[in-house]
Amino acid sequence: CEFSSAAVFSFHPVKIITTGEGGVVTTNDEVLYNKLLKLRTHGITKDPEQLHQNHDEPWYFEQQGLGYNYRITDLQCALGSSQMKRLDNYVEKRAYLAQRYFERLADLAVILPTISDAADSSWHLFVIQIDAGKCKKDRREVFLELRENGIGVNVHYIPVHTHPYYKGLGFTEGSFPVSEEYYKNAITLPLYPNLTEDEQDYICSTLERSLEITGENI
Repeated sequence: CEFSSAAVFSFHPVKIITTGEGGVVTTNDEVLYNKLLKLRTHGITKDPEQLHQNHDEPWYFEQQGLGYNYRITDLQCALGSSQMKRLDNYVEKRAYLAQRYFERLADLAVILPTISDAADSSWHLFVIQIDAGKCKKDRREVFLELRENGIGVNVHYIPVHTHPYYKGLGFTEGSFPVSEEYYKNAITLPLYPNLTEDEQDYICSTLERSLEITGENI
């Protein structure tokens, strides 16, 4: 939290480490920390220093605000904690596989992701874009062909402003043309620590067969 009051981490199953669901908030702000502790448990505290009334009963607690049951279970936390020991290996393997994608896909009709020199990506996702200027097929055709060949590609993500809730707030298609253009051509390729080189080579060769380069780019 060097540059923020708090940082939020997701432990969804597709993330670098997982607890099955849930996440964590980190902060260096003691006031915010204490507020988060209460919010995660229905706004309740048992901390003697935070109680509004003095009570000697060992069972006493106070609900000081409206919170929810935001807790993840002890079992989920144990799962996440066990994976922390392998986190460096996970990130190293993802980086290795990402580099192999860059090498294998460099000459195909796709636009590869770019990473700032100031960043060190953990490669949670590897998203390419179909190069519409070089490929005869659109994203949907390529997506379906890869799925039909047993490759679990996906699309991340549908632009937020195109969802009904945000349209209800006044956003319309065309509000963010760069996001919309990115979404139109994006495909997420499989990337996870247990992905083998042979499996990755199959993904790349299948993608290569699926892409049809226009005559002037052959």
